Amino acid sequence: MAVRHRLIRRPPEAVWAVLADGSRYADWVVGTDSTREKDDHWPEPGARIAYTVRVGPYTAEDDTVVRLCEPPRTLELEARSGPLGTARIAIELRPWGEETLVIVDEHPLRGPGGFLHNAALDAMIQLRHRAMLRRLADLVEQTTAAPGNAESAAP
Repeated sequence: MAVRHRLIRRPPEAVWAVLADGSRYADWVVGTDSTREKDDHWPEPGARIAYTVRVGPYTAEDDTVVRLCEPPRTLELEARSGPLGTARIAIELRPWGEETLVIVDEHPLRGPGGFLHNAALDAMIQLRHRAMLRRLADLVEQTTAAPGNAESAAP
């Protein structure tokens, strides 16, 4: 399993606000070119966001569905990747003083990705998570006020 964590210098509610906005996933999910909410009740269980991945001339579109949502602590998603199958992505937010420890656990679930899962794939996912959590932290920290600061860091 590919599990990675990062401390974000904002409270869980600030991190949750970004997770609860399906249109913002392309801002922090590595490899995603664009996203859009397919259902108006994101991130309730069963809600979906559509995403587009672009690699050079290659474009792929699919969706991600919410499997479990416990605001502001847990969001579990099933991301579909066409012929590769699906992956389970669990995001846990733990209060850490006035900050948030974000833990991401991802592994292939269905299809070829599930039975071809190995340590090399986990290593690649770890690299992706490192960048993804850095982007999430930057986004949350730049768009919300720091604890004890009434002003936002960015407009």
